[in-house]
Amino acid sequence: MTSWQKDDVLNTFLRYRGIGELDYVTCWFKKALDYIKETKIEVAFVATNSITQGEQAEILWRHLFSRRIVINFAHQTFKWWNEAKDKAQVYCVIIGFAMFERSVKKLFRYDTPTSQPKMTKVQFLNQYLADAPDILIESRSKPLCDVPEMVFGSMPNDGGHLLLTPQERKQLVHNDETVKDFIRPFVGAEEFINGTKRYCIWLHDVSPSLYRKNRDILSRIAKVKDHRQKSKRETTKKLAERPTEFGENRQPDSNYLIIPSVSTSARNYVPMGFVKKYTICSNLNLMIPNASLFEFGVLTSHVHMIWIKYTCGRLGNAYRYSTKIVYNNFPWVDATDGQKKKIETLAQAVLDARAKFPNSSLADLYDPLTMPPVLLKAHQTLDRAVMKLYKFKQDMSESAIVAALMERYQKLTAPPTMIPEPPPARKRRKKGGKK
Repeated sequence: MTSWQKDDVLNTFLRYRGIGELDYVTCWFKKALDYIKETKIEVAFVATNSITQGEQAEILWRHLFSRRIVINFAHQTFKWWNEAKDKAQVYCVIIGFAMFERSVKKLFRYDTPTSQPKMTKVQFLNQYLADAPDILIESRSKPLCDVPEMVFGSMPNDGGHLLLTPQERKQLVHNDETVKDFIRPFVGAEEFINGTKRYCIWLHDVSPSLYRKNRDILSRIAKVKDHRQKSKRETTKKLAERPTEFGENRQPDSNYLIIPSVSTSARNYVPMGFVKKYTICSNLNLMIPNASLFEFGVLTSHVHMIWIKYTCGRLGNAYRYSTKIVYNNFPWVDATDGQKKKIETLAQAVLDARAKFPNSSLADLYDPLTMPPVLLKAHQTLDRAVMKLYKFKQDMSESAIVAALMERYQKLTAPPTMIPEPPPARKRRKKGGKK
């Protein structure tokens, strides 16, 4: 947004919490709310689908719902484009709302963003455009349930000077073989999904005596320092004091589960998997250090994919996985040791199925058109086990699953019921005593 558009948002919502996260289109919803107050007027807008996802869904709709706005019909995400020479392509939703509730709500679903809509009558219609009650999923810094924490990968903030292509790595090693000891594989979302190779110079806890005489390494360190010093951000300028290291180092001391922060929604499953601790994880990924096969099994399941679909932010039509919204709010269920063992066995079967195709990338394996039958079968078997873990019927619809997950989320976040203390016992009068 331009500066005047940002001012417009501020003036429209005044000092409402979180307005800095809202898209410009949300101003129209707020202005419409002001105009239709205490009337029977209905409003409908075509809007970018971002207002029904991620943080915006909670910030905007908390305000609208508090003013008694009700969603009466909606179209889920579809692709819109104009007739201009350079066609703009936007992923949109349509939301119809009013200050009163219709007895029949209509939801238009799309199998894909370019397919024709299918209308269904629903009991509920919430801000995620799901047939579920109005449940606001807030940003959360820690997981709601007792599971390992998810963190971002490490951010270089180096101007690209600590990162290496395979050719650059080969040249550095050719010039000085000793540098190979502090050159590590580096994996971002692109490298992880598409299997491409990338490397980084990793000097954390490396003695300066091992690289101080290497002109190539020193030249790159000097460029990192210069890049950071020229930044307009004070925090980045401060990082120039330690140019040998990444701007943010979150690399774990253990193997970890990696989840790409951005992944196309065309896949039935978000590709994720385990990575050795030697490989440096980029901040374009999320990771769970010391994750078990049980966590992997649940996160790669159909149940979690539905949660992603309705709560995740988007970049175009790609999922933008979020720690604070998606992972930390996911309503896990308690599992017995036997149930965990079952999920772990089936999760390992998914990894074993992948291993049968060592020359295929995750992009190859998870393309719906090219997904190997053995991998698909392994996932479907795991899906059934996770459905059973959640006590969901195997033929349960997507809308019913998301409604059940949101209901469980609501129960987990509800404030504890305060049991009033019993009144003090009345003293019994002795027989023959004074009245």
